[in-house]
Formats: sequence, C-alpha cells, structure tokens
Amino acid sequence: MQKDNQSRDLSQNKMGIMPEKKLLFNMALPMIIAMIVQALYNVVDSIYVSRISESAVTALSLAFPIQNLLIGFAVGIGVGVNSMLSKALGQGDQNLADRTAGNGIFLTLIATGLFILIGIFGVKPYYIMQSEVEETVNGGIAYTTICCIFSLGIFIEILGERLLQASGRTGYTLITQGTGAVVNILLDPVFIFGFKPLGIPALGMAGAAIATVIGQWIAAILAVIFNLKFNPDVRFSLAVLRPKKKVLAPILSVGVPAIVMNSIGSVMTFGMNYILQGFHETATGVFGIYFKLQSFFFMPLFGINNATISIIAFNYGARKPERITRTLKIACSTAMVIMLLGTAIFLLLPDLLLSLFHPSAEFLRIGRSALRIICLHFPLAAIGIALGASFQALGNGIYSTVVSLCRQLIALLPAAYLLSLSGKVTLVWWSFPIAEIISVTVTLLFFRRIYRQKVRPMYQI
Repeated sequence: MQKDNQSRDLSQNKMGIMPEKKLLFNMALPMIIAMIVQALYNVVDSIYVSRISESAVTALSLAFPIQNLLIGFAVGIGVGVNSMLSKALGQGDQNLADRTAGNGIFLTLIATGLFILIGIFGVKPYYIMQSEVEETVNGGIAYTTICCIFSLGIFIEILGERLLQASGRTGYTLITQGTGAVVNILLDPVFIFGFKPLGIPALGMAGAAIATVIGQWIAAILAVIFNLKFNPDVRFSLAVLRPKKKVLAPILSVGVPAIVMNSIGSVMTFGMNYILQGFHETATGVFGIYFKLQSFFFMPLFGINNATISIIAFNYGARKPERITRTLKIACSTAMVIMLLGTAIFLLLPDLLLSLFHPSAEFLRIGRSALRIICLHFPLAAIGIALGASFQALGNGIYSTVVSLCRQLIALLPAAYLLSLSGKVTLVWWSFPIAEIISVTVTLLFFRRIYRQKVRPMYQI
C-alpha cells in the first residue's frame, strides 16, 4: 500500500509540478509516436488493398464512415473517462477515480453490443445503398462486417490507453498502439494474399479486416495488463463496475459531444462520398487515400490534443490557472509547426505520395489537385484542434460539438455540394479550406468565452 501511495504522489507531482513544456512533450511524445505508427498502418493497409484493385480502394473508402463512427464511440467514452479521471486525481478523490474507470468499462460493453448489431444487420444495406459496383459492395461488406462484430478489441484498447494517459503514464500507450499496428502491418499480406506454408488462403478484403482485428485485440490485451500491473492510480473491482448516475453523468457530458463529433465526421464522409460518387468512383477512392495520408499529421496533432486535455483537466481540478494557460500556448505553437510541415509536403510532393497506391492516370490527376487544395486548411486546423482541447478538459464538450458541426456539416457539405454543381471535381476540394475558416472563427469566440468564465477567475483566488 505504501508503494502504491508513493506512485500516486509521483503521478500527481508530474501532472501538477513538472514544467509545462517538458510535461506536454513527455506525455504527448509516446502518443505521437504510437499514432504515427498507427497512421503508417493505415497507409500500408491501403497500399496492400490497392494491389487487389481500384474497387477495393473505393470499398475501403466507403468503409470509413462506419469505422470512424466505431472509433468515435470508443474515443468518446475514453475522452469522458480521461477528463473525469484526471480531475478526480487532481482533487485526490481515489474513490471517484476508481468508479470512473469502472463505469467507463460498463459504457464500453454497451457500445460494443451496438456495433455487433450494426455488423450483423446494417453493413449490407449500407453498401448496397452506396455503390452499384459488385466488387466494391462485396469487398466492403466482408471488411466492415468483421471489423464491427469483433470491435470489442478496439474498445478495450482505447479505454485502457485513456486510463493510462489520465494518470500520466502515456509511455505504455506507445507499446499498445505500436504493437497492434505492427502486428497489423505484418499480417496484412498474409491474410490478404495468402500464405501457402501455413495453409492460409488469399482472403482479399476479409483478410485485411482479420489482420486489423487481430492487431486491435493484441493491443487491448496489452492495455489491460499495463493497467493492472503499472497503474496504481486506478484500482479495479466488481463494485466499481456498477453504473452510478453521479459518475456516468459527467463522463457522458464530455464523452457524448466527442461521440457526436466523430458521428458528424462519419456523416460528413458519407456525404462527401455520395457527392464524389456523382463524378466517378475514382474520386471517392482519392478522398479515402487523402484521409489515410493526412493522418500522418492529424494523428500527432491529436496526440498533442489528448495530452493537453489531461494536463488542463488535472490542473483545473488542482486550481492552477498559470499551468493551463502555458500548456495551451505550447500546444498551439507545436500544432502549428506540425501542420505547416504537412502543408509543405502535400503541396510539393503529391505525385510521390499517390504513387504508393498503384494509381491510374485518372487517379493521379484527381489526387494531385485534391492534396494540394485540401492541405491549405491544415494551419487553421492546428489552431482549432489545439484550442479545442480546453473545451473538453474544462467540461464544455458541447463547444467542441458546435465547432465540429460548423466544420463538417453546416459549412463543408453545403459548400461541397454547391461546388459540385459546377461539374468540376477540383472545385469540390475547396470546401475544406472554406469550412475551416468558419470553424476556427467559432473556436476563437468560444475559447475567449470559456477562458473568461473558468480560467481567468482562478487568477483572482
């Protein structure tokens, strides 16, 4: 018990005393590395799938809304638990910390059941509605059904990682995410193209899904082990699994907006796919590849975001406004550097990036303009996402929802639709910079308000 208390004190000292720049990078760097590995997996997965056919690439693009929704539920629950747990630890409330983790597990099991039902009953009609190309429909059904039915792995993985992050032990998330992604990369060619020495047949799109699920489950097992052995800030028991309204309410107040934001992303992707299908399936495939490539820059940005949420939530609970302000300044400047680098690469090297996916001449032509135009919104996204961490950490997740609505539905889809009426797919890509200008304006207005309401008053205490 004495050893556990000492470990807990060290965790609190790290979150509340370590210099902000060192703390942010100490917490974010493992997540950034893990997310880059995850982004690498996503790209490699698409590279392998592109060797099947261009229809397979399109099928993977059409799968993205459902996959994004699934991950959105997992991340939403995780963010809610992360924010609540960080605050509880900052206040020194061990009982609340334990019950937060337990109720997070309860919510995870409920969400998993929902996606199993979607996998069984919803995937087939979804693809039939999206495409008339038989190869695209059959490949997409095989891939997405497997990912949904066996989704418990990704839910457990993400929740376990958020528990580690909330207590400042982000280094372990590097191992969980990295191991899962590497396993995924190694197994992709085995199951997609077959491996005769082991008697594994070529399974195509179904094989890609099997490799994905295996990687997720291995990462989940590691996350459970690390929490049980190396996270004394959270103590697990059957008693803490019992749902409690006073615990679930604050988790959901932050988690539901995060889920809604990801759901909005799924609706946006579905809508963009529908608009682009009106031109050619190749445009839909290009859009999917763009999302894979942009993850190399957005995932590190989200790593900064996740670390920022934990640090701000902890120091809000500990009533340390100076640390909140300094953390946000460092997060914004770091995010800007990352996204300016992404903009430069997309502008200067689009052909090199697209050549990884066995593109046809038409795919390359459409993809070149897509990457060069869409990347113009990256620097604005850096500001919006970095500052948006304060909304979730300070318990105003609804602000994040409103910003996401502006970015992905209220502005993006109408702009994309109107621009598509020109009959030129190149103009559709400009909807991304247009939507980002609107969303970052709203973000700045909300941040000014929440800072005045919740951070500035602490300076006067």
